[in-house]
Amino acid sequence: MLNRQGALAAYTQNHAAVNSPEKLIEMLYEGLLKFTTLAKRAIEEKDYEAKVKWINKSTDIFIELINSLKDDGSQMTAYLTGLYLHQIKSLSEANIKNSTKELDTIIHVVKTLLVTWREETGLAKKKERELEVA
Repeated sequence: MLNRQGALAAYTQNHAAVNSPEKLIEMLYEGLLKFTTLAKRAIEEKDYEAKVKWINKSTDIFIELINSLKDDGSQMTAYLTGLYLHQIKSLSEANIKNSTKELDTIIHVVKTLLVTWREETGLAKKKERELEVA
């Protein structure tokens, strides 16, 4: 498994420079959606080597998200830590069982987190403005 710096580098190496911590978290959520969807496809296609690769990348991102949380003792930090750890457990179960059910749940959870993150940080409004300009 990659260490914290390795996990971050693995995802961001092919992306533009990160302008803010908010953007980094958004990119990590987007990476989770991508890699978890690829793991699901690999299970469906019985490509177990690819499945392990994508599940490991998703696990690394959840670890990075846990490491990015402020250790402030808040309920939100405790909630997100527990949520992320549960997702890692679900990834392990999907890997062992070759099951897409767990991956579908993770995808749903991460989509919800991504939408909420964008709304709370103002990234959703920024994307809307970018679309208006385009």
